[in-house]
Amino acid sequence: MLIVLTGIDGSGKTTAARALVESARAEGRDALLLANHAARRRLSLWSERFGWKLPPRAADIIETTVRLFNVLVNHARAHKFDGLVVMDRHLHCQLALRQANGLGRGRLIPWLLGKLPTPDLAVHFDVDPRLAHQRVTARGTDNETIADLQAFRSAYRSLPEFDDFVVVDAGGTPEQVLAGLNGLVAGIGATSIPRN
Repeated sequence: MLIVLTGIDGSGKTTAARALVESARAEGRDALLLANHAARRRLSLWSERFGWKLPPRAADIIETTVRLFNVLVNHARAHKFDGLVVMDRHLHCQLALRQANGLGRGRLIPWLLGKLPTPDLAVHFDVDPRLAHQRVTARGTDNETIADLQAFRSAYRSLPEFDDFVVVDAGGTPEQVLAGLNGLVAGIGATSIPRN
């Protein structure tokens, strides 16, 4: 079973992904966590440290390259794994970032989305950008403005693919979010056909 989690920074994707995998393993099931990062946090830290900021198009080239590599490698790993696979982020995240930065969708990412295996469940973590900003600030590892998070949230909602997501309220506690996520996974598991 392949689960994909998306959402703005501070929505709790990574926390939930880890908890979901740990929960499955605690129940004796095989589970694998795969992260499809784009090096945004590292670029943000370098920008802050050295006092420069990449133009949006240059940042997108780097982020897209890193994300594409991670997604393709992780789909190959997922194909060989017999169990629950949870992907933290996916190509939809790059499309939303492009939209938020005023860049076009391009052709490669939409084409790849049509060629890669369709997730059994695509979950979008929706959260108030102000709460997301509080979470990002509290972890202290990257910088995001409320305006950036609002633009990112709107960009996700404008994606044609957004209609295929199951939207969950990510404003609750990690335990509440995990309980809801486990319920979704259990519902899919009860009706899904094993993939070859």
